[in-house]
Amino acid sequence: MKSTASLLALTGLAACATTSPPFDDDGNPRVREPAGACDAGMVQDHVGHRATAEAGATLLELTGARTLRWVPPRTAVTMDFRPDRLTVSYDDDMIIERITCG
Repeated sequence: MKSTASLLALTGLAACATTSPPFDDDGNPRVREPAGACDAGMVQDHVGHRATAEAGATLLELTGARTLRWVPPRTAVTMDFRPDRLTVSYDDDMIIERITCG
C-alpha cells in the first residue's frame, strides 16, 4: 500500500512538469541545438598545423565541441554522427589534414 501511494505521488508530480512550446512566437518550430554542438568553420586555418595535445585543446575550445577524435593515417572510423564531436585527421608526419564535426 505504501508503494502505491508513492507511485501516485510521483505520477502527480510528473504531471506538473513544464516544457517549452514546440513553436516560437512567430509560429516557427523551435530548434534546440544540443549542448556542446561543434562548429568547425572557424578552425579550418589549423589545417597544415602539427597535431599536438595543445592543438587539440585549442580546437575543442574554438569549435565548442565536447569531445575530440584524432584520426591517424590509414585508420577506419565509425560513421555515426555526433554533433558534439570534433574529428581531426592527420598524416604520418603529424600534420593536420582535415577538421570536421560529427
